Amino acid sequence: MSLAARLAALAIAALAAAPAAAQPLRIASTDQCADQYILALAPRSEIASLSTRATNPDSYLRARAAGLPQRRATLEALLAERPTTVVSYWTPEVRLPDALRARGVAFVQIDEARDFGGVRANIRKVAHALDRDAAGEALIAGMNGKLAAARGGWGGAPALYYTTGGFTAGPGTLIDSILRAAGLSNEARRSGYGAVPLEALVLNPPAALVLGFFADLAQGRQHWGVGRAERVETLSRRQPIASLPGSMLGCPAWFAADASLALAQAKR
Repeated sequence: MSLAARLAALAIAALAAAPAAAQPLRIASTDQCADQYILALAPRSEIASLSTRATNPDSYLRARAAGLPQRRATLEALLAERPTTVVSYWTPEVRLPDALRARGVAFVQIDEARDFGGVRANIRKVAHALDRDAAGEALIAGMNGKLAAARGGWGGAPALYYTTGGFTAGPGTLIDSILRAAGLSNEARRSGYGAVPLEALVLNPPAALVLGFFADLAQGRQHWGVGRAERVETLSRRQPIASLPGSMLGCPAWFAADASLALAQAKR
């Protein structure tokens, strides 16, 4: 074999042995919660599309979403963006994950988190899927710092969480973990989420109310329970109160620690 032939054969062998170039990530979201993870972890150049709520006032990172494509969470709309990875917390299309995987698209599910340990697991899960492990650890470090700053803020004082829809949250919920991280003792004893009749609230007022989503109601972003909201706000004037916006509460993510810190600072 001639020298030229041998060199050509070696070049072909080297090309065959070389790893294929990694396909650039194109990341899409199905919902507002997944938007926050993508916006926090992914470079802007890798974001193919966000949900239609990405720039809503109750979106935590809405400013970063400005100018990025927003799409409905349907198979057709997502595939039109040619994503390599779709991140999701919730979607009404139960067959969407399997349909995307069948077409070679990685599907990353954000899990429900009942505590900050679950939030940390979510961050690491999404960050690893996006090849952004260091960015994920930085988010966790920031969250841990806020939790440390909030610790013991209320010294065990009792409080009840209450939303515009008349619901509260007991043990086994991220809301309960938010309250406890700020040093509050949750007056809701039943596990999970449940309704609290306004009459019971009036007849037996809690020592303190932590309101959820009332700021959104006041700014016209939520439209349910207006009469109830007005009566609860009247009731709340008789005891200490803090009000948390939906941007801190609507997603099992690192900014739940912002809620704990806001509660602790309301005491101090």
